[in-house]
Amino acid sequence: MKSTRDELLDKVRAALKRDVNSIMPGVPSTARISPRSTGDAEAERSLLFAEIEKLGGKTRRLTHSANLKDALQDLMRVEAIKKATLWQTTDLKELGIEEILTSIGVEIVSPYASNRVVAECDLGITGADYALPETGTLVLRSSIEKPRTVSLLPRVHLAIIRPNIPRADLHQVFDEVKRDGYFVFVTGPSRTADIELTLTIGVHGPQALHVWAI
Repeated sequence: MKSTRDELLDKVRAALKRDVNSIMPGVPSTARISPRSTGDAEAERSLLFAEIEKLGGKTRRLTHSANLKDALQDLMRVEAIKKATLWQTTDLKELGIEEILTSIGVEIVSPYASNRVVAECDLGITGADYALPETGTLVLRSSIEKPRTVSLLPRVHLAIIRPNIPRADLHQVFDEVKRDGYFVFVTGPSRTADIELTLTIGVHGPQALHVWAI
C-alpha cells in the first residue's frame, strides 16, 4: 500500500508526464540570473538612496562634515528630538556628533543604559558596515562600540554612512559576517502587518529611518 507521500508524488509525475525513471531536465540559461557586480561609488549610492526612499526612509547627502550641524538641527526640529543615544565608534566620535547634539540642547543617553532607558530615546545614531543597494538594505555589525539597541529601540534611527560600504550581493555580506555573533539588517522603517495585512509602522522598531552619506 502506497503512502500518502508516494500517492502525492505519483500525481505530480502524472501531471508533468514523467515517471520515477525520468531524467530531470537541466535549468535553462534563461532561468539563471547573472551575479550582480558593484558599480561605481556614485551609482551605487544613488541606487541605495532611491531604494531607501521607496521604503519610506529619508536620505541626505552631506558634501562635508561641516554641514553636519545644520543637518542635525533640521532633524531635531522635524522629528522633535529631545533625547539621543549613539554608537561609540571612532567614525562618529571624529565627526563630533555628541558635542553637536549637546550644543543644540539634546540630552545624550549612554548606549549601555538599560533597554528601557534606551527605548525612551527619540533618536539612535549609528553607522553602517555594509549596504545592499538593490534592496535599500543596511547591515550593522554588533560589538561593544556598536550596541544593537541603538538601531532597534529609539523611535528614529539615523545611519551615517561612508562611500565604501556597498556590496554587490547578499552572499558577500554573509561571507564577511559569518563569524559574528549578531548583526542587524535594516530595510526601511519597522513594518508590521496583521493577518488582515493591515500595515503598521514602528511597532517592533523605529518609526522613521534617516540615512545620510558623508
